[in-house]
Amino acid sequence: QVQLVESGGGLVQAGGSLRLSCVASGRTFNKYDMGWFRQAPGKERESVARITSSGTVTYYRDSVKGRFTISRDNAKNTVYLQMNRLKPEDTAVYLCAAKERWRADFGSWGQGTQVTVSS
Repeated sequence: QVQLVESGGGLVQAGGSLRLSCVASGRTFNKYDMGWFRQAPGKERESVARITSSGTVTYYRDSVKGRFTISRDNAKNTVYLQMNRLKPEDTAVYLCAAKERWRADFGSWGQGTQVTVSS
């Protein structure tokens, strides 16, 4: 497993932007698929975006398509989530997750970073 540390959350007005970063420990970052998830109070955790180990394939939930972009820099062991045109309903704790590319489920999780979007 890898250790994951997120940063970049904060308070922003609706329509604004934030960029989240997640740094992973270890020397095998390029063998992990990475994902961003979020959990709002009283709601279940949901997948926001995912990227394969090579960075060639990405996935987004419908509500963020066209607004969020996931990317990675394997040389820096870092995955990013660029969030534009933020909405109040994007308010949540955002968590970074990793899984070996041959696994079905994400097994390593960060502590999360709070994103709050005011109306």
